[in-house]
Amino acid sequence: MTSERITVPMVRSTKVSRGSEPLTMVTAYDFHSARHVDLSGAEMILVGDSLAMVVLGHGDTLSVTIDDMVHHTKAVKAADTRAMVVTDMPWMSYHTSRSDAKKAAAKLVRAGAQAVKVEGGTKRAKVVEALVDVEIPVVGHIGLTPQSVNSFGGFKVQGKDLEAARAIIEDAKAIEAAGAFALVLEAIPDVLAREITAQVAIPTIGIGAGLSCDGQVLVYHDVLGYGVGRRPKFVKAYADVEQVSVDALSKFVKDVRTAQFPTEAHSYHSTDERVGKLY
Repeated sequence: MTSERITVPMVRSTKVSRGSEPLTMVTAYDFHSARHVDLSGAEMILVGDSLAMVVLGHGDTLSVTIDDMVHHTKAVKAADTRAMVVTDMPWMSYHTSRSDAKKAAAKLVRAGAQAVKVEGGTKRAKVVEALVDVEIPVVGHIGLTPQSVNSFGGFKVQGKDLEAARAIIEDAKAIEAAGAFALVLEAIPDVLAREITAQVAIPTIGIGAGLSCDGQVLVYHDVLGYGVGRRPKFVKAYADVEQVSVDALSKFVKDVRTAQFPTEAHSYHSTDERVGKLY
C-alpha cells in the first residue's frame, strides 16, 4: 500500500477489482506480536477476542470482557505501529443496547483502537449505525461469527445452501449500508464470498472464504505454527514456532541439569579479590 500509517479511508478505498493490492490483516495481542505483524508489512492488526482461545486456552471466544480487550489493545498500541489497529468488541459489549455499544467502543478507542469490529449481519446493523454516528469506524463480520458458536452448534461453515447464502448476502448489504468501512467474511463457500465481494463497494477480508476477497486475515499463532490443537482447514502455518520453542527450552533444561549453564561467559565477576574472601 504505502509507507504511511494506514487509515480508515485507505482501507475503505481498497478493492482488488479496481486494481488495488489485496489487504492483509493479522491478529496481535501484545507489544511484541504487534511489532512482529507491523514489521511484516501487514496493513491491519486485529486485537481479536480470539485471545480467549490462543492466549488463555479457552474453547471459544465468549469468556473475554471489554476490560480484557482494553488491556490487550493498550499493549498493542504501545508498539506504535504503521498498521491500523482494529479491536474486536467482545460478546455482550454491544448486544444489550446501542448506548452500551457506544460506551464499550469508546473504551476501546481510548485504549488505542482506530476502529472496532462487530460480529453479525442485519440484526446488528443498527449497532453499526450508532457507532458510525459517533465517529467510531466499524469493520463488520459475517458468515461464521464465533460469538454465535452455541447458536450454530459449533464452528461450522455457513451459507452452504441457497437460502443461507442469500441471507448472508443480505447481511453484507445491511452492514455496508449501516456504514462499515470493511467486512470480514468467515468460513463461507468461495463462490459466495466472490459474489459478496462483487456486490459491495467496501473491501471484504476473508478467513476461510477463498481467494476472491479483497484481503485475508489469519490468527498470529496459526500463521507461526505456535500453539496446540487442530488448526482449521483454512489455516496455512508458515513456521513451526511451537517445535522451535520446545526444542530451545529443552536445551536449557538439559544444560542446567548437566551444569553446562551458566558458563563463565554468563556469570559476573568481581574486580576486588577481597570479595572472594568474605566467607
